[in-house]
Amino acid sequence: MNFQNTLQFARGLDELDPLQTFRDRFFIPQHSGRDAIYLTGNSLGLQPRTTADRIAEELEDWAQLGVEGHVHARRPWLKYHEFFADGMAQIAGALSSGVVMMNGLTANLHLLMVSFYRPTPERYKIICEAKAFPSDQYALQSQLRFHGYDPKDGIIEIAPTKGAHTIDESQIYAAIDAHAHEAALFFMGGVNYYTGQVFNMRAITAYARERGILVGWDLAHGAGNVELHLHDWGVDFAAWCSYKYLNSGPGAVSGVFIHERHHGQRNIPRFEGWWGTNKDRRFLMEPAFDPIPTAEAWQLSNAPVLSMTPLLCSLELFQEAGLERLRAKRDQLTAYLEWIILEVGREAGDSFEIITPKSASERGSQLSVLLHGRGVEVFNELQKNGVIADWREPNVIRMAPVPLYNSFEDIQRFAGIFKNALKNSTPHD
Repeated sequence: MNFQNTLQFARGLDELDPLQTFRDRFFIPQHSGRDAIYLTGNSLGLQPRTTADRIAEELEDWAQLGVEGHVHARRPWLKYHEFFADGMAQIAGALSSGVVMMNGLTANLHLLMVSFYRPTPERYKIICEAKAFPSDQYALQSQLRFHGYDPKDGIIEIAPTKGAHTIDESQIYAAIDAHAHEAALFFMGGVNYYTGQVFNMRAITAYARERGILVGWDLAHGAGNVELHLHDWGVDFAAWCSYKYLNSGPGAVSGVFIHERHHGQRNIPRFEGWWGTNKDRRFLMEPAFDPIPTAEAWQLSNAPVLSMTPLLCSLELFQEAGLERLRAKRDQLTAYLEWIILEVGREAGDSFEIITPKSASERGSQLSVLLHGRGVEVFNELQKNGVIADWREPNVIRMAPVPLYNSFEDIQRFAGIFKNALKNSTPHD
């Protein structure tokens, strides 16, 4: 498509957008009496308008039913986590039995590594990407220390080659081959939080597993953003948060995927709690754990209903919009934002670069812009003028146009603000 930097062109695209009305079903932050340009759904998604009413229903059921709400609420709390299985399975590309919502992301990663990081003196190392999200780094380091290994020796980081910002797929295969005899786990972010690079999870998973290495993915920036087929890809485990592209609110519940090959195993290493035991016998209060033969066996406690409720509202919107239509709009929105950024830079004669891969198959909604010779003042100018984006040290702005609620007009409005921000900031060495 031949893009244009005009309001008429952007509004024309919005008129043709089959998902245009979904924007009205979210609360858009306001700036100076109009909608802000919200480009940080990769950090915290916006609130669906149905959320408050849905939470109010749970509060009403609690007020009127008390403990009986576990059985007689409109959505009985006893099986509340089950209401997410089908919707999350579609997003994760999983069987409904392979997903469960519980806990927070890093807590889930630790619980999963109890089962899937099984170091031996011969094979104890973990292969991951350099500059992973810090919480992942801390989790991996502490797992190694917990098992008596030195993270400096036990973590194999794959970094971009000198002068590059992203990791070439061949580097990943080379690292797997070089450490296949000593690696117990391959674990990476499916979408790099900093650059927005999407890794070839299908091929990488197969390559590592063929060499006897268990494979896990952090999908915090993948779930609700990129196409996933975790079951068919043979991934051993994965986890994600739900407050980014899945719009479930700050600090909301995390999701877990566990491949069916690991279901129903009574002797698998696992930290266990009563919500993972046989549902039919749970309230018999028996002393021995009897695992549910699904991913639910990894649950510890009953569902935090009030904090999980917003996710139901969001999943309903995903199902109504359709994943294929969302991905098509995602690619067009992101391509338009990319064109706008480069066009503004060309007109301004400015020096910056987009460090996110150009190919749609290697990125989702996010674009990361590296500002050469500039600092946070550009970001501050954007914020001051109604653009809500994300700053990462030392000089990267991350922006993510989300197809459920961002418009092409958002992107065109951003162009003028970005141009002025460059004009009003001072380049430096």
